[in-house]
Amino acid sequence: MTSARPATPIPTRWVGPIRVSGNAVDGEISVPLATYETPLWPSVGRGARVSRLIEGGIRATVVSERMSRSVLLIADDAAGAHRASLAIRARLEELREVVAGQSRFARLEELHDEIVGDMLFVRFALTTGDASGHNMVTQAADALLERILSWGLGLRYGSVSGNFCSDKKATGVNGVLGRGRRVVADILIPHDVVTAQLRTTASQVTDLVVRKNLVGSTIAGALRSANAHYANMLLGIYLATGQDAANIVEGSQGITYAEARDEGLYFSCSLPNLIVGTVGNGKDLPHVDEALERLGCREEREPGANARRLAALTAATVLCGELSLLAAQTNPGELMAAHVALERRAQGGAA
Repeated sequence: MTSARPATPIPTRWVGPIRVSGNAVDGEISVPLATYETPLWPSVGRGARVSRLIEGGIRATVVSERMSRSVLLIADDAAGAHRASLAIRARLEELREVVAGQSRFARLEELHDEIVGDMLFVRFALTTGDASGHNMVTQAADALLERILSWGLGLRYGSVSGNFCSDKKATGVNGVLGRGRRVVADILIPHDVVTAQLRTTASQVTDLVVRKNLVGSTIAGALRSANAHYANMLLGIYLATGQDAANIVEGSQGITYAEARDEGLYFSCSLPNLIVGTVGNGKDLPHVDEALERLGCREEREPGANARRLAALTAATVLCGELSLLAAQTNPGELMAAHVALERRAQGGAA
């Protein structure tokens, strides 16, 4: 038997505002970050300050949205699995009707299959409105399995989740097909702003992105991922807004890209797996509800628009922190000096 203890809140601070534009949000909005790594607040804050100095700020483009669940079916052999896969693809419209009957918001967009031996993996991708969609796609997968097994294709039940989804794991399939909201955030920073606010140059940042994020990540064996610390910002905003924090595993897969242009530093963060929602489990907690309302994600909009807004703000937050850290790392000693100064200040001067 366990005894309940009073909850200890994670230190949370609102950072910004960040100037954001794009197809899901437009304005200057502060964001909440729940973290024990307190230097993250001023780091993201520096990126936010840069965004406010530029017309349009950070452009956050929501490219696509879908939540996936893969089912596992067993055939007698590979030939039987192949015949079944062709039959399943041919009845896609019937499967769409099955999903529509499960929820007002779930819609089956596409399916992909893989055959391994006598096993048939079918990955279903659904739009899920303002929900992140974990439960919605599992419920849909149960109904889809029941319908497929009723067709007499020589298949047997394997599992409602076959890991081809792929949930809370860093995989190639998620990077290629996307899981959650796929968002690209980018900004063009004039050279004088780079020098004054980031204490570096466009060429230095671009070189570091190539050498550290791209080459360094490659020799480390990173899987469709080339960034400095997306996970830091994602965990902070996920915890503050009631998301399933374990989804930072696939969420932190993403690519930072930079170019030194005549006009300044072009800097972008591409995130294919932002799994966020504004309704569902955890979203009715008082502090979460308050945060989502302050973020403007409790408005009366078309289904999915509030979640897209949150995804866009999340991507913009990631860019702020990524830009600030990489700029700091172009200067010897700056990163550690900043951590020591900020953490000592937070501890009241303790060594």
